[in-house]
Amino acid sequence: MKSAERITLFLAFVSIMNLSMAQVTKESVLYKTLKAMDEKYFTAYNNCDMKTQAEIIAEDVEFYHDQGGLSTSKTEILESIEKNICGKVTRELVEGSMEVHEIKDYGAVVLGLHKFYNSQEPNAISKPSQFVGICRKKNEDWQMTRIISLH
Repeated sequence: MKSAERITLFLAFVSIMNLSMAQVTKESVLYKTLKAMDEKYFTAYNNCDMKTQAEIIAEDVEFYHDQGGLSTSKTEILESIEKNICGKVTRELVEGSMEVHEIKDYGAVVLGLHKFYNSQEPNAISKPSQFVGICRKKNEDWQMTRIISLH
């Protein structure tokens, strides 16, 4: 095979891979559904609505935090949020940063940037940090099963 043919074949392969891993459009039902779930969850997070948070977090959750490590207990995660976050920290999605990638027969991966504001540190500058969420669709309900938060 000639060098030019190899390059053409390689570029065709990369193009096909990019198409298969492309995010859904922001106009898609999937994107709008998961954007609404993000808004619902973090409105609850910002207002200490533990019931709504508990509905959205799956029982088999895995929460990976770059500073806090791995947490697999839904109860402990919610207790920690209530103890350490409620009334102190709020979260804001960086507008336009959210991506949704469908996972066939499971749900989707949500990627984006967010900022946290700590009322105990009013002069602190909040820098955008990355998050990754894996969401499962069961019947018509969506839940967060895997969460990765990087600061």
